[in-house]
Amino acid sequence: MRKLIILILAFALFVRPFGFAGTSKADSTTSSVELAGLINTSGRNPFWLTTNQWGVVPAGNAGSFRVGMHQYWTLLKNKNQNPALRAELAIDAVGNLGENSQLFLPQAFGSIRYGNWGLSVGRWQQTVGLADSTLGTGSYSVSGNSVPLPKVQLGLVDYTSVPFTKNWFAIKGFYSEGWFESGRPITSELRLHQKQLYGRLAKPGGKILLYAGFNHQVQWGGKSPYETTAGQMPKSFNDYLRVITGTRGTSHSSANFFDRSNRVGNHLGTIDFAIEIDSKKANYFFYRQNIYEDGSLYFLASIADGLNGVRIRRKGNSKSRFSIREVVFEGLYTKSQGGPSFIINRDRKRGKDNYFNHAQVRDGWSYNGRTIGTPFITPTSETIWKYPKYADAFTSNNRVWVLHTGLRGTFLNRYEWSTKLSYSSNAGVYDLPFPKTIYQFSGLLTVQTKMYWLGGTILKGSVATDIGELYPNSTGLTISLRKEGLFNSKKQESKSTVNEMKKF
Repeated sequence: MRKLIILILAFALFVRPFGFAGTSKADSTTSSVELAGLINTSGRNPFWLTTNQWGVVPAGNAGSFRVGMHQYWTLLKNKNQNPALRAELAIDAVGNLGENSQLFLPQAFGSIRYGNWGLSVGRWQQTVGLADSTLGTGSYSVSGNSVPLPKVQLGLVDYTSVPFTKNWFAIKGFYSEGWFESGRPITSELRLHQKQLYGRLAKPGGKILLYAGFNHQVQWGGKSPYETTAGQMPKSFNDYLRVITGTRGTSHSSANFFDRSNRVGNHLGTIDFAIEIDSKKANYFFYRQNIYEDGSLYFLASIADGLNGVRIRRKGNSKSRFSIREVVFEGLYTKSQGGPSFIINRDRKRGKDNYFNHAQVRDGWSYNGRTIGTPFITPTSETIWKYPKYADAFTSNNRVWVLHTGLRGTFLNRYEWSTKLSYSSNAGVYDLPFPKTIYQFSGLLTVQTKMYWLGGTILKGSVATDIGELYPNSTGLTISLRKEGLFNSKKQESKSTVNEMKKF
């Protein structure tokens, strides 16, 4: 992994002084510096102050310093003088000073893009699946709740028209391999296999777009004291092929019954559908994520589980003193899991999917102790456990339903506001249900505005609260001051060109 990172960084640095034929002079640097402070009433920051923040917001009172710099190069132009070959280097650092001081690198990567094809090495902020990633609860599989994993990824950055379809059908996807942290509570040397493929069907210039596709994540190849032979999970090349295809069994001659009768590693993901309607006054996006983990979805036994949502974005500039520009409504349900019994039989459904837990990977679908997927499947360590823990499994609460609303707008023509309001029902796990249903409300209100200090800064404040029995009742406040463009180069690419380099 380190060698790959060094190679791609060295390549990107080499091409700048020596260049390619047709190298553009429109190189650019974007940068930002931010100071923030967090306080709360209980010693624990409320849910929406820390959730889906790429794992960098601390749990308690703290001060935070953040700095980021991204460098873009156009290495080669096509015959129309548009960028054909581009490179990007980026690093974001976050330092938290408090009871437990920490330093994070939520982004540190290099990428090369040729046309719509992109190769990236390092870690970067990326969600997976068809869903709103700003005002919603986050995609089920990868929501942005943890620090991104380091990985190598190749894929199509944007939707790309399939030949001979006359632009009616386009696809987008990636294939990647990554690594989990070395200091996990139970497993070690754990690897990540990840891929996604989505298609878009639309009449060229039409107002209705149809989307469908899937994402697939696998934890595999590591060491675990549970359900393994001599502590080693299957990791041969033939086992890797089974990881990719999701087929059962292993080629390991001394494999135990668990490996022979199950898929290699911990598989999870969603099969997604969406429809987008683009009208004159607003854009409407309806989406559904169907959860799969052990085969229950194939038999439609767990079809009730999934994430449903709608996002509405109004068009045009509002002249009113108060406006609502964007609305998101979501419902998440994970209580079915195919039923309380796990049965492998041609004529019987699976069941008891036990989302984000796994018999071998007992520390679960997590990175640095935080849930990688939907944050409403909570790590046992993040909740009030008045009840017995579910052995040493990652979560004791994966049977939930959530109703969620997100709103964004403006007021007084200079302030932007947003809010997230979530109400959840929590039932524990099938093997250890809560003695009663636990209800929880979590809310967030954020206001930000541009200031004229230092040539332009962004002042932002957020207040959040938790009321219920899952988390401590708490109210928290964070205030931040962000300066963008402090180290920006004089020669800037257009904003659209920079946005094209964002991760896929």
